[in-house]
Amino acid sequence: MWLNGSAPCFRPINITLDDRHRIASPWFAASFCLVGMASNLLALKVLASARQGSASPRSSFLTFLCGLVLTDFMGLLVTGSIVVTQHAVLFDWQTVDPHCRLCHFMGVVMVFFGLCPLLLGAAMASERYLGITQPFSRPAVGSQHRAWTTVGLVWAIALVLGLLPLLGVGRYTVQYPGSWCFLTLGPELGDVVFGLLFALLGTVSVGLSFLLNTISVATLCHVYHSQEAAQQRPRDFEVEMMVQLMGIMVVASICWMPLLVFIAQTVLQKPAAMSPSGDLLRDTEKQLLIYLRLATWNQILDPWVYILFRRAVLRRLHPRPSARARALSLQPPLARRATVP
Repeated sequence: MWLNGSAPCFRPINITLDDRHRIASPWFAASFCLVGMASNLLALKVLASARQGSASPRSSFLTFLCGLVLTDFMGLLVTGSIVVTQHAVLFDWQTVDPHCRLCHFMGVVMVFFGLCPLLLGAAMASERYLGITQPFSRPAVGSQHRAWTTVGLVWAIALVLGLLPLLGVGRYTVQYPGSWCFLTLGPELGDVVFGLLFALLGTVSVGLSFLLNTISVATLCHVYHSQEAAQQRPRDFEVEMMVQLMGIMVVASICWMPLLVFIAQTVLQKPAAMSPSGDLLRDTEKQLLIYLRLATWNQILDPWVYILFRRAVLRRLHPRPSARARALSLQPPLARRATVP
């Protein structure tokens, strides 16, 4: 069925060395990874400063952001090290990795670091939904510990799913142009089940984030426009967190949904997109590569959502009136004339 005498992670990829040189540029891959890691390190530095003086309502949200940025940084570091090395050396997978250990490792980390941002986005949306709609349902004490526990649970779920092909559900194979390993878009039951699990879990995470964020934003808008808004506690923190969370959701949707939809469509395609010998149409292989590269932009853009959508930055773009002007605006006209010299 597959290449004669080869391990199960190898399938035929008809590409010349010249084509690989044109497609797999080590300089582009290295620059992409360095920019992404530098962005995430900058975000971690800003987060560390914010956590020192953070109020209790923000502590758990900042913890989730730390988990997200740390995950993105490690994802770029681990996967980038393999891809950049392969692009620079153009080693032959069957020679360097005859037992598929490196390919299986890369497949696991690709699934793990791909799903974690989507799952963390859903967890952050759930936390903000409860914090805005039910602010007194949970005590503030221990919020950071609870948030780190949730981050650890997300990591565990993504890791378990990533290990399924090593347990016989699905397969990791070398993908076009021969520089990375990922799940197999084949017609076998295990490949279909694993592909659908990956696509479904990612899509549900994005959909849940959209639903909960929409409700949270509607609730905040209702509070701001209610008659009791002047007597309510300041909600600047909530607005800042929701702006950042909406930005993270939009970035995840744009970067990941094309790949998730493409995976589901391909594994369910009739007739099957992959031949019994493991061949895929070149257009299908190119689409998978393009969608995967689009998805990796999520790890670069996530930290910039937090860096740019902070209150310090937003206030420069949209300055708020002074406290005295706000106080005067709440007074009746006669009182304002009496106080203004």
